[in-house]
Amino acid sequence: MTRYLVGRLSVFIIAVFLLTVFSFSLNYLFPGDPITNMTGVRTFQNNYSLVMELRAGDENIAAQYLHYLRHLFAGDWGLSLSNSTPVFADGLQHFLASMELVILALLVAVIFGLPLGVFAATRFRQRSDKAVISLAMMGYSIPVFWLAQLLILLFAIKLGWFPITGQINPLYGVEPQTGSILIDVFLSQSEYKAEALQDALNHIVLPVLILAIMPMMLLLRLMRNATQEMLQKPFVKAARARGLSEWRVLMKHAIPNAVQSVLQQTTLLFSLLLTNSIVVESIFNWPGMGNWLIRSIFERDYPIIQAAVLMFAFVILLFN
Repeated sequence: MTRYLVGRLSVFIIAVFLLTVFSFSLNYLFPGDPITNMTGVRTFQNNYSLVMELRAGDENIAAQYLHYLRHLFAGDWGLSLSNSTPVFADGLQHFLASMELVILALLVAVIFGLPLGVFAATRFRQRSDKAVISLAMMGYSIPVFWLAQLLILLFAIKLGWFPITGQINPLYGVEPQTGSILIDVFLSQSEYKAEALQDALNHIVLPVLILAIMPMMLLLRLMRNATQEMLQKPFVKAARARGLSEWRVLMKHAIPNAVQSVLQQTTLLFSLLLTNSIVVESIFNWPGMGNWLIRSIFERDYPIIQAAVLMFAFVILLFN
């Protein structure tokens, strides 16, 4: 076990090293001055010479990379070229806004996907099973951006149940502190905290639902197949032979073993959610990492592009 953990840790460290090398290389691949791309300090600014010295701009590539690592792990990720705000502090808020969507969507996918998978498995090859599997195939195949447009048209425009953009109505005066709107509402000193929380929940329903559909359908299919496989195992047949009811066989033997194999796939689901969140955040103008990255690409804000790519890759690597 110790050798296994050491091996996994070694692979993770090597992957992080390669990730930092790639991130450092972006400063030279982007057009313009590498130090400006790295720090957001332009060549004509007064403190450029100081930044040049701190980043070892006059030394070789190896020295520059070591200085880059030192600043990277110290949280000094430079300044935005657009508004001169610290990239690391800004990135943390966008990161928590994205994690709020991703974690809630993952919870929705697990809460609804697993029971539907068990339901389909207990009615294997019956009409209800075929209907659930057809629904899962359709939900998994629909592009996220198209599904978002359909649900916006139905629930936001036609029915008027949910807002289309943002995290909360700005009239409530909730200042962004962490990036997670639900946490920010609890931390706020607003006199209308309950109304602000309800408004924040109304804003978050559609993005979470759209983001959860694809992993929910995938979990449904995985749980259905795993449960059906467990129901054919000898130990389950032996439990039936001992006189246990089908409900006890299902709850005590089949489902716990099926869930163990299915939940091992949650890291893949997390990667899928994080990737799809870029599309969902852009559609709903949600201030997460995806929207942050897309906006920085249009604005050619190279320090932010580098930071967003680094954060996306590191989180996916860590979960995998």
